[in-house]
Amino acid sequence: MQNWLFGLRSRPFFVLVAVFIVLSVLVQTKATQDFDRSTVLYFQSIGGNHNLDLAMWVITEIGDVRWLVLFSIVILIIRRTRRIGLVMLLSLVAGTIGAGYLKGYVIDNPRPELEFLGSELPYEIAQDTFVLGTNGSFPSGHATRAAVVALLAGYALSNTFPRGRYLIWIFPILESLSRIYVLQHYPMDVIGGTIFGTALAAIIGNKLKLYKFFEKSKT
Repeated sequence: MQNWLFGLRSRPFFVLVAVFIVLSVLVQTKATQDFDRSTVLYFQSIGGNHNLDLAMWVITEIGDVRWLVLFSIVILIIRRTRRIGLVMLLSLVAGTIGAGYLKGYVIDNPRPELEFLGSELPYEIAQDTFVLGTNGSFPSGHATRAAVVALLAGYALSNTFPRGRYLIWIFPILESLSRIYVLQHYPMDVIGGTIFGTALAAIIGNKLKLYKFFEKSKT
């Protein structure tokens, strides 16, 4: 599992960076515009099932920065999981700010402007709060944070629940689908956010020696 925590000079890091750059260029040059728009139009057309609409809203709200930061703080307070909590907290904050800067001032690709035609939701659908003065879309902050949680939580579960390190990736998949379903992001946005969050969490985990989490648990 330690190979999940790759560094700046590792092959996985260069691969993820290369894929992210390619996606960024494709999005910025509108090469994926037709695919993105046709996808969100489809999701707009299937809205209206109250249970599904509510479930997608709940999932998308879970990815809000407030709830995931609170979750990481709780883990940070617990002595046994303090190192995981610290890495997760730093990764969530860095990922949110980084994604916000990229989509607000580098890529600057507008969000979908389609109206959600599904059921009336309890509260307004959340947007990232770190995109100051813009309405940027790529990469998705929610997908970034979900990937951060999945990689670090999966790493923590790797010894006691080996299959959990893979099952936990259901969370970013559902989070990404929910962001498209509620018409807040295009498919390329959530793919880019997932890549960004994965790379960032792995690098921060490596720099902060997250592998010592297992060394302490053995003592």
